[in-house]
Amino acid sequence: MNKLLNISQRNAVLLTMASLLEKEKNALLSANETDMDSYSGDDIAMRDRLKVDDAKIEGMILSLQQLASLDDPLGVERFNFTHENGIHVSNKTAPFGTVLIIYESRPDVTIEAAGIAFKSGNKILLKGGKESINSNLVLVELWHKALQDNGVQNDWVTYLQFDRNQTQQFLEKPTQKVDLIVPRGGERLIAFVKQHATCPVIVSGRGNNFIYIDAEADLQMALDIIINGKTTKISACNALDKVLIDSNLVRKQQFLQHLIQELQKSNVEILADNALSSLEGTAAIADENVWYEEFLDYKIVIGQTVDLEEAISNINTYGGGHSACIVTNNSEHAEQFMNNVDSAAVYHNASTRFTDGGQFGLGGELAISTDKLHQRGPIGLQHLVTNKWYVKGNGQIR
Repeated sequence: MNKLLNISQRNAVLLTMASLLEKEKNALLSANETDMDSYSGDDIAMRDRLKVDDAKIEGMILSLQQLASLDDPLGVERFNFTHENGIHVSNKTAPFGTVLIIYESRPDVTIEAAGIAFKSGNKILLKGGKESINSNLVLVELWHKALQDNGVQNDWVTYLQFDRNQTQQFLEKPTQKVDLIVPRGGERLIAFVKQHATCPVIVSGRGNNFIYIDAEADLQMALDIIINGKTTKISACNALDKVLIDSNLVRKQQFLQHLIQELQKSNVEILADNALSSLEGTAAIADENVWYEEFLDYKIVIGQTVDLEEAISNINTYGGGHSACIVTNNSEHAEQFMNNVDSAAVYHNASTRFTDGGQFGLGGELAISTDKLHQRGPIGLQHLVTNKWYVKGNGQIR
């Protein structure tokens, strides 16, 4: 059991880490350049996630500063009850203990996820991908310096430099106590962790996000939201992959032609279902399984639905349970959509790109969960806790 650090100690470490990131920025950029030069894969989403630049470092620093300014998530009373015999019962938030984060490519996870885990009183085991090893080792060295500068032991943040076999062995027979595992990455990583883990796993799932353009949609708004969702960051799990158009949309053909022209400006490959595949600039869907795919690429599918109910059914059938949006001026349609679509985040007239702990006011995120237990959507500081019952009496027996 970890001896709990008080909130002043935890905040001091986070602020020291923010200062060290600013001070050692060039060392991190140099290490990341080595990682980028070594990456020989053709996965453009992986490459985008791997890259660290000034803007990403500023984001890391801001995340740490925001975390330090937030209230302590521990010891928050969720329930209290006084028994008729005088026993006082309360329930308060408590840390999990030790959290293992397994992730691919993204050095910023070494800051944001570790910061959230640490502020919520947990020890962190970090298992990053081999493609980001140089960047991650610099960041972990800074974590250890931040801990040491505040009189805290290094073992609050540990980097596991394991290959795949060693990782599998650790998952099956951990050499130390692990209370929770969070995999952040593609479906193969998630399946690997779920297959071998012997403790609870929170799945930071895939996107495959949908937008439905209702018959009563504002067409310019719809266009802006689609372009933003698809083209601004194709490596993000909150990016847009599927567009459903209501068959009764006014000026539907004109809208679709405009949409295709705008997508082509960003070199987006456009696939279309049978109802829309005659549109110039699109290719017909070859296989229904494409509806299940998360692309993480400049690729999108457009399809037609007869009404709102069919759109909801399609999203619940094919979507990843991450984010879904309706564009409409009809508030009743919006409410029906948001109540019945089975996704962690549902939107009315806004881009799915906002599904993010920082954008939701959480001060960052450990992951975005598509599980329903114990937390769904962005997992922030206040969610990376379990609970404990406190029972106080003066000799009562049952």
